[in-house]
Amino acid sequence: MDFFITPAWAQAAPGSTASTLGTILPLVLIFVVFYFLLIRPQTKRAKEHREMVAKLATGDEVVTNGGILGRITEVGEHFVTLEIAKSTSISVQKFQVAQLMPKGTFKGA
Repeated sequence: MDFFITPAWAQAAPGSTASTLGTILPLVLIFVVFYFLLIRPQTKRAKEHREMVAKLATGDEVVTNGGILGRITEVGEHFVTLEIAKSTSISVQKFQVAQLMPKGTFKGA
């Protein structure tokens, strides 16, 4: 009758060091992989963005997260004013600035 039901063999005693290490090791390895592939690059990108936003100055040409290209005419504590066309300006939150563009990219003003 052994071919219908597999026999139950004795297992290692609970609290064994080998079984505890074997259980925790995969979890630690998964966390390490997530850290180096997901968490670390994201925090690095966020730090670079904070530094870029802190260094915004009048005359810089930027693109917002909404895709609006413009030249900064005024920098405040939380907002920047972008000139997007001749005599057309908008106020945008600083953290919405996605990218700093090279000089000469914006020719609308």
